[in-house]
Amino acid sequence: MTVPPAEHATATPGPIPPPGCPAHTATGPGGATRLYGPAASTDPMGLYEELRAAHGPVAPVLLDGDVRAWLVLGYLENRDVASRPTQFSRDPRVWHGWTSGEIDPETSPLVPMIGWRPDCVCADGEEHQRLRGAVTAGLGQFDHRGLRRLITRFSHQLIDGFCEDGEVELVSRFTEHLPMLVLIHLLGMTDEDSPELVRAARDLFKATETSLASNAYVLESLRKLVVAKAARPGHDIASALLAHPAGLTEEEVQHHLRLVLLAGYETTANLMSNVLRMVVTDPRFRGSLAGGQMTVPEAVEQVLWDEPPLMVCPGRWANGDTTLGGQEIKAGDMLLLGLAAGNVDKTIRPDAETPVHHNRAHLSFSAGTHECPGQDIGRIIADTGIDILLTRLPDIDLSVPEESLSWRSSTWARHLTALPVSFGPRAPQGFDSLAPLPAPPARSEAVPAPRPVPASDTAGRTGPRPSWWARATRFLRGR
Repeated sequence: MTVPPAEHATATPGPIPPPGCPAHTATGPGGATRLYGPAASTDPMGLYEELRAAHGPVAPVLLDGDVRAWLVLGYLENRDVASRPTQFSRDPRVWHGWTSGEIDPETSPLVPMIGWRPDCVCADGEEHQRLRGAVTAGLGQFDHRGLRRLITRFSHQLIDGFCEDGEVELVSRFTEHLPMLVLIHLLGMTDEDSPELVRAARDLFKATETSLASNAYVLESLRKLVVAKAARPGHDIASALLAHPAGLTEEEVQHHLRLVLLAGYETTANLMSNVLRMVVTDPRFRGSLAGGQMTVPEAVEQVLWDEPPLMVCPGRWANGDTTLGGQEIKAGDMLLLGLAAGNVDKTIRPDAETPVHHNRAHLSFSAGTHECPGQDIGRIIADTGIDILLTRLPDIDLSVPEESLSWRSSTWARHLTALPVSFGPRAPQGFDSLAPLPAPPARSEAVPAPRPVPASDTAGRTGPRPSWWARATRFLRGR
């Protein structure tokens, strides 16, 4: 894939990182810290704090191949960059690295993450509005209640596949599987596409030597889908994009389907794994859920604050010289949004141990005009899938020592590799034999106003909220 340089791109070198990173971190040219390799993989959050202590809210870092960039660590600085598209462009062709020889666009594993594509993520201004409007309409066509029914069906089918065994590895059998099943259904693909797409999607985010090939596989799969839907439209995202008044080309539709698939799958699978890990390893977290002090959606939101599924978001590019967080940013410099680091910035969250159940001001879905348009669907998948699993298997327990859990890390994200649990064996509920799933129902034209909640339901309520534990008890008793 060749990335054409923008006409206004400069040939000046990237930021010259000052020395000062802690001695035990992996440093490269100019003393900048590498965001890849063993040091970054072992304890990324610790690395971010070391960078913050050494450089403040914006730090010089190196990506794979010692490609230079700025990592934005501060919460307010992250929001500033995300909210000023005229100063910090989303179009990677602004980057001077394409013309300075800092990267080989034909071989670098960074290209699938930072290369230009004809999608709304790589566009600004009116072009961004045109493309994002089509994506928002494609995602918004599904009724949320219908989505929950679809996710419920898939969740029960997956759980039926292992509930009699009394043990299961949840990452491969549930948290990675469920989001992909839902997303390929919404996109208009078939279940047979799921296994290979899971592998390719994971490989893309690892930035390995096979990332380019995985990216090509995903694009080719989606090209075939676009051709099929152009001939026979259905009620799915692919068909909606093709028919949208914005007039997307087939190539633009293909790349937006890639965006929805990769972003939706990666973040939702990681989010579900992180929440379930907390359930089986943290007694206080589990106790709050079981006792009704915290609902599943609130648990999901807490994990979005503490352990974002995407830790670093690529990227922004400076349209001109500016100052950010005390650092001199030059035109054409690359900036990375440090979502995980920003969420624990002490300037807005002095005590990271204090729960943040009811606050959605975190950075986990980015911010500004490029804030994730599919976050509601991701939340619905996570909330519904986790709730059903805990209702049907309320006694799940970690079956290995907690210290033996391992992660696979890249510059962008940290993935739990396995979560083995045990539970009392149970008979399946018979969801394997259900008829083929219909398309999710469309959102109705007239949406009824929400029913007001009586004051007696909220004011003066002193007891705990209904918990998944109570619902599980009723479920197991056949009520």
